[in-house]
Amino acid sequence: MSEEPATGPEESPPAPRAGPREVWKKGGRLLSVLLAVNVLLLACTLISGGAFNKVAVYDTDVFALLTTMMLLAMLWILFYVFRTVRCPDAVPYRDAHAGPIWLRGGLVLFGICTLIMDVFKTGYYSSFFECQSAIKILHPLIQAVFVIIQTYFLWVSAKDCIHIHLDLTRCGLMFTLATNLAIWMAAVVDESVHQAHSSTSSASNTSHTHLASDQRADGHVGGDCSCDTAVCQIFQQGYFYLYPFNIEYSLFASTMLYVMWKNVGRLLASSTHGHSHTPSRLGLFRETFIAGPVLGLMLFIVGLAVFIIYEVQVSGEEGRTQQALVMYYSFNIVCLGLMTLVSLSGSIIYRFDRRAMDHHKNPTRTLDVALLMGAALGQYAISYYSIVAVVAGSPRDLLGALNLAYALLMIAQHIFQNVFIIESLHRGPPGADSHDTPPKEPCHGLTFANLDALHTLPSCPPTPRLAGSSPAGPPEAVAIISAPKGHWRSRCLKDISLFLLLCNIILWIMPAFGARPHFSNTVEVDFYGYSLWAAVVNICLPFGIFYRMHAVSSLLEVYVLS
Repeated sequence: MSEEPATGPEESPPAPRAGPREVWKKGGRLLSVLLAVNVLLLACTLISGGAFNKVAVYDTDVFALLTTMMLLAMLWILFYVFRTVRCPDAVPYRDAHAGPIWLRGGLVLFGICTLIMDVFKTGYYSSFFECQSAIKILHPLIQAVFVIIQTYFLWVSAKDCIHIHLDLTRCGLMFTLATNLAIWMAAVVDESVHQAHSSTSSASNTSHTHLASDQRADGHVGGDCSCDTAVCQIFQQGYFYLYPFNIEYSLFASTMLYVMWKNVGRLLASSTHGHSHTPSRLGLFRETFIAGPVLGLMLFIVGLAVFIIYEVQVSGEEGRTQQALVMYYSFNIVCLGLMTLVSLSGSIIYRFDRRAMDHHKNPTRTLDVALLMGAALGQYAISYYSIVAVVAGSPRDLLGALNLAYALLMIAQHIFQNVFIIESLHRGPPGADSHDTPPKEPCHGLTFANLDALHTLPSCPPTPRLAGSSPAGPPEAVAIISAPKGHWRSRCLKDISLFLLLCNIILWIMPAFGARPHFSNTVEVDFYGYSLWAAVVNICLPFGIFYRMHAVSSLLEVYVLS
């Protein structure tokens, strides 16, 4: 019998068995997603039920659920901060793309406004404490503590790729995300009911519209529980005007929590560990033209004036309402038309860009693209409903023509802006030229201390030795490459990003703070009926408002990458 030959060098070793690990990773994710979905459905049921007088769900039940969820989320966050991350090798990697500074800065800004809203809400409910449930005062206080703890947690841990307590961390992150989405839904429903009452009631009857249920909160409260004093009305109007910031805070936190959830157990290459391409702070706002920021600032100021005049006139007599609507639609048509042309020009400029496309795995970018595409669907739906109502309805007047042009331009602007932003996010950083089209321009602006580093630069001509430089510089010296100061493509893209950023801010302010031409203009109401049209607007408009603020965050990143 011949012996079995030894394994030769031509035989490859068996592949590592990574299957069970991947299956368990997916199982942990599935468990956390199922937890979040069930919690979110329970919260959605109570919140939607508490918005109607005919449903025996009181707002105290909603507040009790939200308070319990926030308390549980805070307990897990404290466990994560004081126990999980302090274990050895708990965070071996940090995702450089997660939690950029402008996203965390926006979270802090909206968090501060949410804290002010909680102060107003506490003052409002304390104005008639004797006829209110204690949970109504406890809820804003707990929410304030939750906002402080969560903001600190996301500021210091947004980039973590945690590698211990994997299933507990995934479930904790998903539960906290579900808590933020539940708070968002409660705020959206509360504001929608308030806007609906404001559009159908006189000014004397709109001082008491919270969730349409304050009068029935505990089943025994009568007319004594009313907001009659001037201080109480200031508190009530104040926290309603601060709702948009609370809504954006919850959504910002949800996006950051989702990226953290995706990064649980993630392995990063050593080349990307802790590295992020960030341009010099000194040159960040230097190489731009003036046209984009100036034109964007002009539209921002004009938009604020139009919004103020619209809010003043739309509640007046019929003639002034028509004038306010014509002015509102005219400004938006001009703004949306310019944004469409600018976005299209940005996409054309990219046809001359030699930077290679970045196809590396990036959960943050994947989420940004998904949110841009998904949130735009809300505005698409409203626009198509308006188009059908204007085209099929009657009469055809100036207001109908403006409404039709506004709806068509809204669709076009979303499409071209999404194309520009998504292509920009997939471009490599400055200097990442494609391999098949090597750069032909000389490398201007070269500053170096170690002359040996010059040989690592592609397509750069030899540069004479700097006066006073040492032939053998320190080994840690590096070469610093700055783009040519007159590079027209980079300047144009930065201008386009700033212009679109300012326009998206003003288009966020208008609907977020109460502009509702959808109800002031009766074309859609007469065509569909109030119930159907109100349902379409109240469901879809929050996504459209979120789209604007998320576009601002994405355009900031586009500006930095340009």
